[in-house]
Amino acid sequence: MSEAAIGTQLQALPEWRLNDGAISRTYRFADYYETLAFVNALAFMVHREDHHPDLVVGYNRCEVRFSTHSVTGVSENDFICAAKADAIFDHCYGAAGA
Repeated sequence: MSEAAIGTQLQALPEWRLNDGAISRTYRFADYYETLAFVNALAFMVHREDHHPDLVVGYNRCEVRFSTHSVTGVSENDFICAAKADAIFDHCYGAAGA
């Protein structure tokens, strides 16, 4: 995707940023249990999509980074999965945890 196309897509996902050839977002939680519950729900979704992000998991946060190795950058599928990750988070924790 071009930088312009990525910028347009990021407008629809305001919590996501372009960093080092990937889109990323850090989700915040009350505790470790909530963090791992989100990671498990995310793992189920990305496994079904066959599109796996890089994750950095801490006590009350999880950074999610999507990129597409086959195109060596960001693809439309990254944005689809990012939107689905946001939907999981919003369904379980609402926008208050952002």
